[in-house]
Amino acid sequence: MTDTDIDIPPRLTRLAFHGPLSEARAARAVDRLIRTRPATVLDIGCGWGELMLRMLEALPGAKGVGIDVNAADLARGRRNAEARGLGGRVDFAEESASATTRAPADLVLCLGASHALSDAQPPHHTTAALKALRRLVAPGGRVLLGEGFWRRTPTPAQLAVMWPDASVEEFHDLAGLTDLAVEAGFRPVWIETANDDEWEEFESGYQSDLEEWLATHPGHPLAAETRDRVDKHRTAWLRGYHGALGLAYLTLAPVDGEAPRA
Repeated sequence: MTDTDIDIPPRLTRLAFHGPLSEARAARAVDRLIRTRPATVLDIGCGWGELMLRMLEALPGAKGVGIDVNAADLARGRRNAEARGLGGRVDFAEESASATTRAPADLVLCLGASHALSDAQPPHHTTAALKALRRLVAPGGRVLLGEGFWRRTPTPAQLAVMWPDASVEEFHDLAGLTDLAVEAGFRPVWIETANDDEWEEFESGYQSDLEEWLATHPGHPLAAETRDRVDKHRTAWLRGYHGALGLAYLTLAPVDGEAPRA
């Protein structure tokens, strides 16, 4: 077998979660969120839905729906659900979340996927997503929102290597993000943020499959394109958002009888 016979390796096999989320933090989130005994779980931009599956394992009888547009990730989620005996209690749907009718749910997860709920441009996308989440969660339910925020203001040099059109205005700080949740009709019952270890675990795992493949297949026809993509992502992280971009995990309770503010 030659290099040209070997395809790019599977995506993201080193990651349990598609984001900077440690096993310890995930376990604490499951323990906290199942206390209200949700019967339905909705995962927006679910990827392969690992946290949703763990919720369902801890909630006998509960049912879940994961929504995403990435067919490969959804297939991975279905395989994992079947392997854990959850196939009959979860549906992975390939569809847009912005007009979903699969609500309200007792527990709504939206981890790094607020962009899936609105076409609004930054920084207004966060406000729009929070208003959508307020409509998607059932009375007495909970939302777990994983949303970006600036840990510190990035420099122009950092912004230049992040992603196209990156700007200081794109995200709020942690206090501003929490204020937006309150304005949308929530109370923030738990506030926590990903730490440096979680970011490094995620970013390294995100690239690891491709880095190892590139090291052993430098002459593959796809190597140049893959190397360019991987190098750009690593530069965006280490020279761009490293230390500047944070991810907040907000556990939000809807206020009884209060609609989102205009």
